[in-house]
Amino acid sequence: MDWLISLFFGSGIAHTVLTLSLVITIGILLGKIRIGGVSLGITWILFVGIILSHCGMTIDDSVRHFVQEFGLILFVFSIGLQVGPSFFSSFKQGGLTLVGCAMAIVFLGVVTAYIIHVVTGTPIPTMVGILSGAVTNTPGLGAAQQAYSDAAGIQDPTIALGYAVAYPLGVVGIILTMIIVRYALKIKFEKEDEELARLTSEQKFATKVSVEFTNKMLDGRTVAYMRDLINRQFVISRIMHEGEIIMADGDSRVAMGDRLWIICQADDCEAIVAFFGRHVEMSDEDWGNNTPNAELISRRILITKDSINGKKFSDLRLRTKYGINITRVNRAGVDLIPYQGLELQVGDRVMVVGPKKAVARVADVLGNSLKKLNQPNLVTIFVGLALGMLLGSIPLLNVPQPVKLGLAGGPLIIAILIGRFGARFHLVTYTTMSANLMLREIGIALFLAAVGLGAGEGFVDAIVGGGYRWIGYGFIITMVPLLIVGIVARLWLKMNYYTLMGLMSGAMTDPPALAYANATAGNDMPAVGYSTVYPVVMFLRVLTAQIFILFALS
Repeated sequence: MDWLISLFFGSGIAHTVLTLSLVITIGILLGKIRIGGVSLGITWILFVGIILSHCGMTIDDSVRHFVQEFGLILFVFSIGLQVGPSFFSSFKQGGLTLVGCAMAIVFLGVVTAYIIHVVTGTPIPTMVGILSGAVTNTPGLGAAQQAYSDAAGIQDPTIALGYAVAYPLGVVGIILTMIIVRYALKIKFEKEDEELARLTSEQKFATKVSVEFTNKMLDGRTVAYMRDLINRQFVISRIMHEGEIIMADGDSRVAMGDRLWIICQADDCEAIVAFFGRHVEMSDEDWGNNTPNAELISRRILITKDSINGKKFSDLRLRTKYGINITRVNRAGVDLIPYQGLELQVGDRVMVVGPKKAVARVADVLGNSLKKLNQPNLVTIFVGLALGMLLGSIPLLNVPQPVKLGLAGGPLIIAILIGRFGARFHLVTYTTMSANLMLREIGIALFLAAVGLGAGEGFVDAIVGGGYRWIGYGFIITMVPLLIVGIVARLWLKMNYYTLMGLMSGAMTDPPALAYANATAGNDMPAVGYSTVYPVVMFLRVLTAQIFILFALS
């Protein structure tokens, strides 16, 4: 039986792999348990690691440190690739209010934590761990640990202990805040549904409209000529002339009485209709099925050729070469209005209208191979990781210790930049959601297991020695910023409650809270709010955790 004891409580590769596997397996199974519809999810891995470590089942410190940091790198890099395409668009007018509120929640949390530090004397490294747990942000924990290790040359186990103690009530506190705001402000779902219906009708990004052409001044002019006259983005997909439907292009001429099928932004719809004529009721079936030209079809084509990545429509000249019309580009579930300067990315879905044979040729040019997208693009991932290590290691300031982005901040920023601008350098950044999720979950599972195994030895002593107070500190850090911003957003900014729930969940980067919000709302508005603020908040949580630690050591 010595071999069995050595396997569980000894050392070596077999013991390390077994220990990590047990911690992760048990943690994931416990994460499926729900109490009141709420679960701690994958964070159970941390608690299982603490328990096994407390019982003497540990791994070599150098190996554990490598697993912890490598897991964190994989996690933040995959997050960066996921949020990169939408990171900068979050600052546009539509999401600026949400992003501003989320930033206020982040900074109020840091201020609250610092005030508790001043009042109670709790060390700042411990306070940062409590802050990360209270806002349920694991990358912040990793960034804090790594920043402390780089600056002080040693690790502080109280960072992970503070996180572990504060996390459970962090999840509960977010949901409790949503409930408090709802009842304190007497929010009625019926009124929210009415407001949601109004917003939905106003905020569609791309819309289709049928117009009868009555502008005598433009009778007989080409589509290209008319496009230059009005400063709006639109596409005339088809023209009905004397009962015959034809595909439109820049050279098509429009006569009085023709009917036009126009795709445009919802905000521009009224102006475009007034410019051309008057609105008429026609369904998609009317435009698609009444044409006598049986060869005219519409087809959604998937861009899968690496050579197309980063190219503009103007470079491809698809309309000129093949006589087709492109009406929409779908990227990550969002319909974009196509224009000549739009840069295409692998994974985009392009709506092509034209003769059957021409559409088939365009499909060959663009790829349209779903199998191709299932292949991983490892070059982009490892180039990104290398650049992330380089950026994270550059000393930015000396106060008095060198301030660096570190193993969390460097890869995160590089991944965001690659996700947004990689196509311009012909880097294929597309990964399937399942591939990205697998990489992310493996990374966070390894990280949490290693953190738990490193924190277990002093966990009980820390709680008995006063650590139980950390639970209350964390609960305050969770509730105060959410209540302040939630009330202001509702009363002053008149934010829809469904969107507000998504904002709260996203500001805490908390999937269990989002699941509760989605189930309560019965629509996808919380998810929209969550995804709008998530990229910026994730970046700020990592950055503020590092700054907080470096401030303590300066």
